[in-house]
Amino acid sequence: MTGVCIGSIGELLVEFICTEKDGHNLLAAPYVGPFPSGAPGIFIDQAARIASSFGGKAVFAGAVGDDAFGTVLLRRLTEDGVDTDLIQVVRGVPTGSAFVAYNSDGSRDFVFNIAHSAAAHLPALNAVTAGFIAAGINVLHISGSMLGDPDMRRAGVALCEALASKGVAISIDPNIRPELIADAGYLTALQKIMALARYVLPSDADADVLFPGQDFADWSAGLLAGAARAVVLKRGDQGCIGRDASGSHALPAHAVTVVDPTGAGDCFCATFVTLMAAGQSLPDALARANAAGALAVTRLGPMEGNAGLPAIDALCRGLK
Repeated sequence: MTGVCIGSIGELLVEFICTEKDGHNLLAAPYVGPFPSGAPGIFIDQAARIASSFGGKAVFAGAVGDDAFGTVLLRRLTEDGVDTDLIQVVRGVPTGSAFVAYNSDGSRDFVFNIAHSAAAHLPALNAVTAGFIAAGINVLHISGSMLGDPDMRRAGVALCEALASKGVAISIDPNIRPELIADAGYLTALQKIMALARYVLPSDADADVLFPGQDFADWSAGLLAGAARAVVLKRGDQGCIGRDASGSHALPAHAVTVVDPTGAGDCFCATFVTLMAAGQSLPDALARANAAGALAVTRLGPMEGNAGLPAIDALCRGLK
């Protein structure tokens, strides 16, 4: 697996979690944080943990403010082995943030500050493209959460097109967040990236939006007839289904105590994509990704449940 290099780009945020349920971010209540967050940030942190076990690496392009929250993010990513050379520090602009409130039915309400924060100040496209090529990335992962801002959206699509033309595999987690859909360009950009992607990893909720009325067998076949080489449906507490040219593989969810589900899908994607890029079979990569996602929900904070391969493999073996 030596030589695997995973790249990602997008929003870096700190997250604050409401300690009381059913307030919908509308009522005064205690919040805890700051937790390092941002879907692509969670992804790249986990990718670094997996890749480093085999001498690989992970590289991220994004931006933080020159404030304490920016320091929180840079420290965590650096500590976990992410190459942060393409993360710029923007003076005079606050680091991006997210506030999440949980409800008794398991749903979540988010308030994001991306467009008017440092998170939206991505490095110049030519610098990012050159930086990723110099780093030797094998896969570029995009989270659909970055596509809500028009400037970030254009950068994401252009970067995918540029790197795909040079043989870099594209990975996409649609990660559709209603709070971030400002215009029709969001879904148009998402479809463009999906058409380029080697790995497509929607959740149940994403699939309902993207493929209404279709079951997994139908829409996954359509993707595999194009650029995709592996398609995964993330199903939360129902487990997951993966498919490639060899067939479909379904796994049940692990029985764990759910503390905080935010970030579990990003952790799942990072584990799966990194292992697939390293040459593992779909069933093996899927099993480890399924375990990684399960571990992610057992800790409070979107990045706190990220885990390395020893813990992942222990859960796969049924160990505590």
